[in-house]
Amino acid sequence: MSIAAAITPPPQAAKRRLMSGNEAVARAVWEAGVRVAAAYPGTPATEMLEYVATYPDIYTEWSVNEKVSLEVAFGATMAGSRSFCAMKHVGMNVASDALMTMTLTGVKAGLVIAIADDVGLSSSQNEQDSRYWGRFAHVPLLEPADSQEAHDFTLAAFEISERFEVPVIIRLTTRICHVKGLVSIGERNERAATGFTKDVNRWVMVPSGASRRLPLMFERERRLRAEAENSALNVIEPGSDRRLGFITSGPAYMHVRESFPDAPVCKLGFTFPLPFDLLRRFAGKCEQLLVVEEVEPLIETELKAQGIIVSGKDFLPLIGELSPQVLKPAVARLLGEPVSAQAKAVPMQLFPRPPTMCVACPHLGVYYTLSQLRNVTISGDIGCYTLGFGQPWNALDVCISMGASMGMALGLDKGRSDVEKDQKIVAVIGDSTFLHMGMQGLLDIVYNRGNVTVLLLDNRAIGMTGGQDNPGSGRDIHGKEAPRVDFATLVKALGVRAERVHVVDAYQLPVLLRTLRAETKIPEPSVIITNQPCVLIKDYHALRPYRVIEDRCTGCGNCVDVGCPAIHVTRRDRVRKASGREVDLAFVRIESAACTGCGLCLQPCAPDAIVHVDALATPIKVVRKSSELVKAPQDV
Repeated sequence: MSIAAAITPPPQAAKRRLMSGNEAVARAVWEAGVRVAAAYPGTPATEMLEYVATYPDIYTEWSVNEKVSLEVAFGATMAGSRSFCAMKHVGMNVASDALMTMTLTGVKAGLVIAIADDVGLSSSQNEQDSRYWGRFAHVPLLEPADSQEAHDFTLAAFEISERFEVPVIIRLTTRICHVKGLVSIGERNERAATGFTKDVNRWVMVPSGASRRLPLMFERERRLRAEAENSALNVIEPGSDRRLGFITSGPAYMHVRESFPDAPVCKLGFTFPLPFDLLRRFAGKCEQLLVVEEVEPLIETELKAQGIIVSGKDFLPLIGELSPQVLKPAVARLLGEPVSAQAKAVPMQLFPRPPTMCVACPHLGVYYTLSQLRNVTISGDIGCYTLGFGQPWNALDVCISMGASMGMALGLDKGRSDVEKDQKIVAVIGDSTFLHMGMQGLLDIVYNRGNVTVLLLDNRAIGMTGGQDNPGSGRDIHGKEAPRVDFATLVKALGVRAERVHVVDAYQLPVLLRTLRAETKIPEPSVIITNQPCVLIKDYHALRPYRVIEDRCTGCGNCVDVGCPAIHVTRRDRVRKASGREVDLAFVRIESAACTGCGLCLQPCAPDAIVHVDALATPIKVVRKSSELVKAPQDV
């Protein structure tokens, strides 16, 4: 169940509440009188829309991708309704086509775009800095430093958006999105839609119209810079140790204040356009200046261009969070001081936990099967199934961005060398990702007669970000029934011949292997759709679990190769066969309490050492029904 379907809407009385940055933004969206909100899930931004969806006053939707979500929000603002859009940093790459033109048209009602940057690469393929979008699109950008500011800056963003008729970007990071703090909240300021006013010179962006809007955009930026100079979001905090002053923004401010409580700080909340006059005044109060920003040297570069002498990335790293463990030794080097042992201390290293798929994940069998194929190149995509590159499968060769598996597979086919003429090309993509950006790639494969086999893994959820719904799940953001895409019909409509489309049970390994081997031999596009749900959503129904009969286990390790985390190696050995060949053995047990009875491990087990747990030994699960606790045996 999604957060949106599970969370009870917060009470409306003004008070202080413990909130994450994502939750605080959502609360402010509601208070601001927003009528339409749209997003595509992406960590660390996902929960913003899930929390917004708990407020019945707002229309919310999971859009098919970030570009569509921004277009929906823009359409609402043209209709005179305040609107909101949220995405992670790479999502703006998808949405930017719309952004770069709506900055010319401007907006009617307020439009705020929340972009969450994954500083430190917690769950992303890159660490791009979304502050560039403010400069690139000539739109104002605000950076909160904690949950309270996430709330307050969102309210301020709507006011700025309407006053200057411009989209406003709120730039958060993983630290702001997920860390909780006390937030003072208020009531909703209801705003009725004012309606759409036809104006082709503004809303129809042909070249002649765009050329007339460009001077207006630059004049708006001039006024926004004056606004930033006097904005209460930019604050100079005096300090007694004037040897070094800090210019910083966002969560980096918290790290600076924790590390150097006596230093003067210019805390920027309105970070584009930059308030150069304010910064010059601050520079006159300090002997040296250090710009502390995550992650690119944007402010540093612009200040140097203004002739303001600052230090920055010559002492600080270009990657990762600027925590006290990073800041203190860097500042010591800048001031020519010895680096203390305390400053050199590094955080305690956590016990390594390699990422893996869930117990009974339907992707396990897919990658186990792919690992059995030879002479194959596998083009991967963004999702839980990206983990197929690792142990024990080693069954994914390339992955760069969402939806790219299709285009890369076609390129690998068309660009192959003579020695690779018999190489099989397989593209792997999930259901939501296919709808997000993969459909166009498959159409390109069909249109250009690519020799590619596509594995479309339909698990009825956006699993990587928490099991959110999508057009392939048959439910909307509120968990209500919605039209469900028929993937077999869809890929046929895109031009894949009917005899080349197969729907396969992801847990039936022999069928999956036979189908893959057959389709990769045929030199035309084919699609194999697996159709088992994610094990973490309500569509999945656990079966009777398994255990290992210790005396029968030969240590062959076939079940280990499936990659299920419920299977534990208890002992390893090495033996020499009669042929003289040495073989590694892995004797195992199954954590029956975790097992859901999918049967994947059973199929490659040669000695039949894996059997059902006895009925009487089946783990008891406690479930809540009709407000009463009852004990229920696991399904058999």
